[in-house]
Amino acid sequence: MNCKHPTHGWTLALLLGATLALHGCNEPSANATATLKAAAHGDYAPVSVHHKLGTTVISQLPQRAVALDMNEVDFLDQLGVAVAGMPKDFVPHFLARYQDAESTEDVGSIVQPNLERVHAARPDLILITSLQANHYAELSEMAPTLHFDVDYRDSEVGHVEVVKQHLASLGQVFGKQALAQAKTAALDAKLAQVRSVTRDRPERALVVLHNNGAFSAFGVQSRYGFIFNDLGVKPATSTLDTGLHGQPISSEFIQQANPDILYLVDRTAVMEHRPLMTAETLGNPLLRQTNAWKHGRVVFVDPEAWYVTAASPTSLALIADDVIKGYQD
Repeated sequence: MNCKHPTHGWTLALLLGATLALHGCNEPSANATATLKAAAHGDYAPVSVHHKLGTTVISQLPQRAVALDMNEVDFLDQLGVAVAGMPKDFVPHFLARYQDAESTEDVGSIVQPNLERVHAARPDLILITSLQANHYAELSEMAPTLHFDVDYRDSEVGHVEVVKQHLASLGQVFGKQALAQAKTAALDAKLAQVRSVTRDRPERALVVLHNNGAFSAFGVQSRYGFIFNDLGVKPATSTLDTGLHGQPISSEFIQQANPDILYLVDRTAVMEHRPLMTAETLGNPLLRQTNAWKHGRVVFVDPEAWYVTAASPTSLALIADDVIKGYQD
């Protein structure tokens, strides 16, 4: 059940409302009520979060969180936390309600946030990833700043665990541990569903990114390494280089790799706001010779989940659904 509550001010009524949401809108327990009353009266136990850029101490319950990455916006959204500011250059469809929200300030672009706008948003917590890490010192002068330690270059090991750890940390910061645990359990269930599909399946898959007619492929040690490691997908080739942007490949490479499943990420659709590529518009004769094409297992994935985010609860769930499509007859 989704119970909506107003997002302005951390009054006792709002805090109690959050507890009702955690418990399906039933009466809160005595312990939960006591905890919320304590928080409402300023009895907030400081939270220390260790990350790659240092240790951030949050000494009071944040009321104006600014997220500089869409993954971070999704974490806040999943926890029912108001977003005071965010970049609005590439907002994924599952966060579209923030695009025109007057209560959420536009703080520039994901890769290059406008620090003056961030400051004007009056943040008391700032969430960043490696894309904004070079601004950590300046941002930390404005407000406590947390770095999300996701590795966009190589997600082979620990990708899902990093997402779950960050969710738990933010749950602690915002006093929403129970909700964070529930979201983690839901994510675990979704990923278990994927592994139950991929387990013991012989199909080999290739993850390919399309960019204005050119292709790049991503192997086990890449930004999409978790597809193979955490979701159990078998790679179609082991010869790909590591890296953030993948290895440039030709149509001949895809033909020779001959994947049984082809996951195609249309970067152009995202970056240039174009319609998503389809089987009809792709029209590549060499790709049509692959097993994937012949058996109808070319999946034009959700590019906003795969490219704009890929490291948040909602995006991982959407990616999991796309992966499953590759195994459906």
